Order: sequence, then C-alpha cells, then structure tokens
Amino acid sequence: MLLPSGIFSTTYEQDMGIFKTKTRWGLFLLFLVLLYLFPLYASNYLISFVTVSAITIVSVYGLNILTGYCGQLSMGHAAFMGVGAYISGILMVRLQFPWILAFLCAGVGSGIVGIIFGLAALRIKGFYLAVSTLAAQFILCWAFINLRWLTGGSEGLKVPPPSIAGFVFDTERSQFLLIITVCVIIAYLCKNISRTRVGRAFVAVRDNDLAAEVIGINLRFYKPLAFFVCCVFAGFAGSLWGHYIGLVTSDQFTLDNSIIYLAMLIVGGMGSNVGVIFGVFFMQVLHEASVIISPILSGIWINLGAQFFSALLIALYAVGIILFLIFEPRGLYHRWEILWRSYRLYPYSY
Repeated sequence: MLLPSGIFSTTYEQDMGIFKTKTRWGLFLLFLVLLYLFPLYASNYLISFVTVSAITIVSVYGLNILTGYCGQLSMGHAAFMGVGAYISGILMVRLQFPWILAFLCAGVGSGIVGIIFGLAALRIKGFYLAVSTLAAQFILCWAFINLRWLTGGSEGLKVPPPSIAGFVFDTERSQFLLIITVCVIIAYLCKNISRTRVGRAFVAVRDNDLAAEVIGINLRFYKPLAFFVCCVFAGFAGSLWGHYIGLVTSDQFTLDNSIIYLAMLIVGGMGSNVGVIFGVFFMQVLHEASVIISPILSGIWINLGAQFFSALLIALYAVGIILFLIFEPRGLYHRWEILWRSYRLYPYSY
C-alpha cells in the first residue's frame, strides 16, 4: 500500500505491514468500533441490508481469488455456495453438529466439490472453462431438487440459527455481529493470501499460465487450489446465508446469482480486496433502489404493466455492467486508487 508523502518504510516488517502508519491504524480501529456499534443506532432494515451485503462479500471474496487473482472464470459460484448451505444445514439438523463445526465442514465440503469441477481447468480455459463451470451450476441445482431424502427437495431444508457455547444468534442484531466478525476475518485472510507465495503464483497463472509453468509454477497444483479456496469461501457464505434466512432452497442459488456475483466483481474491480466491497455495496444499493422505484413507476405508468417494472432490476444490472466495461473497466477500486494517490502526494499536485 502506498504511503503518504514524506513517510518511508525503514524495515522489512514495516514494508510488509497492512497498515503502515499510526493514522491508518487509528482509522481502521475507529471503523471497527463504529461497525460493531452499528446495530445500536441503525434500523432493522439497515442492519439486514449490511448483513446480507457482508455474506455476499464473503462469497465474492472467494470468486475474486479464483477469477481476479488466478484468472479462472466460474459461472457456478452460487451453486458452490448452495453446497455449503446444504452441508451446514444437514449436519446441524440431521446429525446434531454444533454450528461452528458445521460451518467449517461446509467450507471444506464445498471446496472439495469445487476441486472436482475445477479439474477441468487443467485442460481448458477461458470460454470453455466458463461452460464447464456452468455445467456444475446445473448439475448441483439438479441435485438440490432431486435428492429429496437429503435436501428436502423443492420445499427446502429448515435450519436453526447459529449458536456458539450455548448462545443462540436468533436476533437480527446478534446475527449481524456474528456475520460481520466472519466477514472481517475473511477479508484479513484474503489480504494475506494475495501477499503470499501462493497469491503471487495465482497472479502469474492469470497473467500467462504458459510462462508461469516455464518458471516452475505447478499448474496442476495451483489451478485446483484456486478452485478449492474459492469454493471454501463460497461454502462459508452459504452456511451463513442458510442459518441467517432459516430455510435453504435451490431457488436461492440460481444461475442469475452466479452472474450477479461475477458482475459485482467486475464493477468493484477484479484482483482487488477493497474493490470487492465497493462492487457488492454498489450492486446491493442498485437492487434496493429498483425495489423502491419500481412500485412508484408502475403506479405512474399503469399502462406499461407491473411486469415491465419488475424487470427493471435486470435492466439496471445490465446497463450498469455495460457502462463500467466501457468507461471504467478496472472498476470502482480504480477511482478509489486515484483518490488515494492524491492523498499520498499531498501537498504536491503531482
């Protein structure tokens, strides 16, 4: 991370630090305090909005590792998230597992399923890999519906709220604190993964997998590993989602959701941890705006019909993605980076 003008790192420990100045540490701690105090002064609507956004951030962080860092495209991310949700719910409901163990098993189980479908990345890439992961989306959704004895079929699987050491997170505010804590931990892990040897290998594979293999990077190890890590985070997000909603159904993990997760990554900026947060909140705000505006517009232009305005959300998503691809292909994070550089160079103009 760039330092403000006139400040330099004098040791390797300082250079590798996430927050390199006391000001940044102070701002980060202040942000955490305000974040954990958020349920005290916010309405249930805002708490629910931030909670759902935090679950989505956990999921998109996994997609960012696979697509943003390793360059492997996935069109079945929502299905892998569904695997985690069903594993966590089944372990708690049918086998009486504690939530924390079911949560970890959901991540590992989803990661193993991701490796199975990710093996195709060893032979194909680009558009062909996207079609392969698209097949995973349909296969897993078929399994969610037809394995009724295990998943509950189209009726879904009712799951209890999470609990730790006897404390049940059964209120909006308590679940907010739990999910935000998991989100902060995942964000920290993703930031460190990008700075490790594995993260640098992912970037090398993304830039040119042939050149990466020439310099000694084992593609047969790192490509499946990227799918595993991606799906582990998707499984964690699925577990959080299932226990937050209280009901796991196949309708929650459709192809539309996979495309939206990919859109969030594009809008925020691929390969950027901060960009994931920007992209998720931008698309979530867009979703909430369409939900509020659609009934108003349908009341004004009655002749157009309610179905026309119910499709407004899809149109807004499509227009937003096209505009970003044309005018800001590097995402919202690039705008943030420009502002950050101006702060670093202050008081100089360039």
